Amino acid sequence: MFTGIVEEVGEITGLRQTATSAVLGVHAQTVLGGTKLGDSIAVNGVCLTVVRLTGDGFEGDVMPETLRRTNLGALRPKSRVNLERAMAADGRFGGHIVAGHVDGTGTITDLSAEGNAVWLTISAAPDILRYIVEKGSITIDGISLTVAYVDDTCFKVSIIPHTGQETTLLTRRPGYVVNLECDIVGKYIEKLMKPAPEETENVPSSGGVSIELLTQNGFL
Repeated sequence: MFTGIVEEVGEITGLRQTATSAVLGVHAQTVLGGTKLGDSIAVNGVCLTVVRLTGDGFEGDVMPETLRRTNLGALRPKSRVNLERAMAADGRFGGHIVAGHVDGTGTITDLSAEGNAVWLTISAAPDILRYIVEKGSITIDGISLTVAYVDDTCFKVSIIPHTGQETTLLTRRPGYVVNLECDIVGKYIEKLMKPAPEETENVPSSGGVSIELLTQNGFL
């Protein structure tokens, strides 16, 4: 589990792709502290397992599903990425619950300054926007941010100077594709609110009471 508080901006050293998978190499320093093989590091918000330590970086395997859902496949050597180690049990929870399991991507459509902050507008598909709520949390390329506005085509966040300096976000331009992970709480609530299969099997399509329904439930 992650918090969306970026620890370091790393640099891609290579992306070796085959027809079925890929290996991503990342140059890093801070996130190597205490890291061992098998540990998890979020790269632009994507949870990757460390499969090789190189002394000045690490490598992680990337599955085809990950390449389809995220912007990792578009990365090139020297691309800059946001990095975060998995949260330590005794660490501070500075952001929100981030699984590192990207729901999909969005596209930056506008950046505009207001005072010391920068408004960032991102368009996204309806199946992602449905889980984004005003004043709720969203993870953009691994960064935990607060949603300031949302409608049926886009959402907006306001970037403070510290976030702009410590992450890659303000180096992007309109048209750039970012990884999005919605707040996991909403997705769990939606799943649990759906009737279980055995409950729906006993309910007639008309929604009314029938002799069969009363018999099945012991009333007759």
